[in-house]
Amino acid sequence: MKELFSKINLLRAALIAVSLTVILLILPKADHQSFTYELNQPWKYPLLTAPFDMPILRDSASLTSLRDSVNHHFVPFAKRKPQVVEKSLERIGTVGAAFEGGASLKGLLTEVYERGLVDQNIYELLNEQKQKRLRIAQDTSALAETNVVTVDASTMMSQAAAYKYIDSLYRVEKGSSLDPALSKALNSCLIPNVVLDTAADTKYREQEYLNITGAQGIIKSGQRIVDRGEIVTPQIFTNLNTYQELLARQKGDDGPSTYFEVGQGIYILVLFIILYCYLSLYRRTFFSSLRKMTFLMTFITLFAIFAVLMFEHFSHGLYLVPFAAVPVITLIFFDSRTAIFALLTTIFISALVATFPFSFIFMELVVGLLATFSIRQLSRRSQLLRTAIIAFFGYCVCYFAFCLIFDGDLSNFSWRVIGSFAINSVLLSFAYILIVVIERTFGFTSTVTLVELSDINNKLLRRLAEEAPGTFQHSMQVSTLASEAARAIHANTQLVRTGALYHDIGKMKSPIFFTENQHGVNPHAGLDPETSARKIISHVTDGLAMARAEKLPQVIRDFISEHHGRGVAKYFYNTAVNNAGDNYVDPEPFTYPGPDPRSKETAILMMADCVEAASRSLKDYSQESIDSLVDNIIDTLVRDGRFRESPISLKDIETIKNTFKKRLATIYHSRVAYPSIHKKEGTPATQGPQQGEKPGEE
Repeated sequence: MKELFSKINLLRAALIAVSLTVILLILPKADHQSFTYELNQPWKYPLLTAPFDMPILRDSASLTSLRDSVNHHFVPFAKRKPQVVEKSLERIGTVGAAFEGGASLKGLLTEVYERGLVDQNIYELLNEQKQKRLRIAQDTSALAETNVVTVDASTMMSQAAAYKYIDSLYRVEKGSSLDPALSKALNSCLIPNVVLDTAADTKYREQEYLNITGAQGIIKSGQRIVDRGEIVTPQIFTNLNTYQELLARQKGDDGPSTYFEVGQGIYILVLFIILYCYLSLYRRTFFSSLRKMTFLMTFITLFAIFAVLMFEHFSHGLYLVPFAAVPVITLIFFDSRTAIFALLTTIFISALVATFPFSFIFMELVVGLLATFSIRQLSRRSQLLRTAIIAFFGYCVCYFAFCLIFDGDLSNFSWRVIGSFAINSVLLSFAYILIVVIERTFGFTSTVTLVELSDINNKLLRRLAEEAPGTFQHSMQVSTLASEAARAIHANTQLVRTGALYHDIGKMKSPIFFTENQHGVNPHAGLDPETSARKIISHVTDGLAMARAEKLPQVIRDFISEHHGRGVAKYFYNTAVNNAGDNYVDPEPFTYPGPDPRSKETAILMMADCVEAASRSLKDYSQESIDSLVDNIIDTLVRDGRFRESPISLKDIETIKNTFKKRLATIYHSRVAYPSIHKKEGTPATQGPQQGEKPGEE
């Protein structure tokens, strides 16, 4: 037992360790405030001052304009390639020797090269300039130094322009067009001798860019960067970007802030320990269930992670997260107090990334509590819509209040924030989908599912009504009786109502063996007591088999297995003892498989089942006889130890007794006998109520 307890504690500790590790991994790794801001929108945070000296850089629009200006006025760097001239002239001379005008063509090509034949890149750059100029590096042989000179490039030609120029002069001089062979040779020889000096051009352009991208000033440590409500102009936008970049670089240089992460870990660990303390002290049933603890820790962790991711990737992202879904869903599967603790834990973890922690905690706490109060027990999907509307108005009221507190007016009121609240509320209204996923994943059962199962048109209940009508009526009566008792002691009313409807479905296999389905014929008359007991007891195992086949939730199957507990089929056991004389009769064959009730709800069903069945045998339905019947049956169950494993208290049992007594007295109250009308002369005698009169009406 100690070893098992130790393993359970280790698993609980592992849940905390895993949740803590995952949350720490997803949290921002810097001990500074993250900001979301937009150009030409108000700064919604408090005054931001520079924590260190930072340069004032030009804004992007100004920088783009200045770069365009630099490009427009920049004189490109080029270089001449004399070897290209030599090869081209040599080739055109060789080809031209075979033609009459070859020498003239070589002279025209020489003239073009003297002007300068530029490549396409330089040609495009020259076209962008008003004054077509180039800078060319020339070697000074005496000092072995490079001298840069600016030359007029207005007379330089591109390859296409050079061809047209030579062709036109040749026509004028020779009176005829170029021979096709000469034309082809000329095209192949028009290789640019003035090309872009890429290295020099890039170097000097970058120097020009540095002159405009350099700092225009310095924001000293402690000086204002931007204040609340100030419009984020392009220059302020650039300053904020510079601030974020320098801060991130500084943190990167210093390495991760270990102390900051340790602080975050301690903070989250304290929250989880408080949650565990609450569960271990006040919700022992939940705390002892690893399945429920796994769900609760997983749910809180995933919600916190979702909140951090939304904050990091969306403007007002934290307010898009439907935190009210945490208490709503926890309430459905646990209870209201646990729901509030889960809400507090999730909110306080998420507050680590909130821009305004106090405002965030207050707003989400108010909305979460409103949601919890508005949906005490979810039985219809429409309740989620009502809760979503209440949550939306709760957000709006809190936001309105904070605008007045921090600004003194509504000058910074934003409809975009209201839109975020609307999206939040819409997401909350779809929490039903999440409920279904949780039911399938963790095997829980929501109240909505219980309501659907309690519909008497359900296939299994319809079969029960058709095949075992007496049992069906008994189950209906027990359901009514048990749900009244559950309401009186604040147990789960819907669970009891639904469980009671299914507790005897096993009787469908052999309905005739049960008194409520017999009509004059008793099949037990020809059987020995042990066989009869086996037939009666089998309705528990048969019911469990049917429930598994129909995939009924485990909580409903518990009602089937526990409604008799480890009780004895006393009628047949007593008969066997009387027939055995002085011989010992083993009670085990007459004992139900159990277990005994392990919850308040199954304990209520056991009492209601016994009391309702016994009440049918009463001959006198006076208040005294009903009171005596209820007291005797329930006191016997208590004496037999049927409720030792159930958390039900003696006070609860007393309340249940009183509820049963009142309910049975109402069901079996005596009716007023209708008097007969004595026949008088001229008056017809009648018996019973007149036509159209209902019995019981005065």
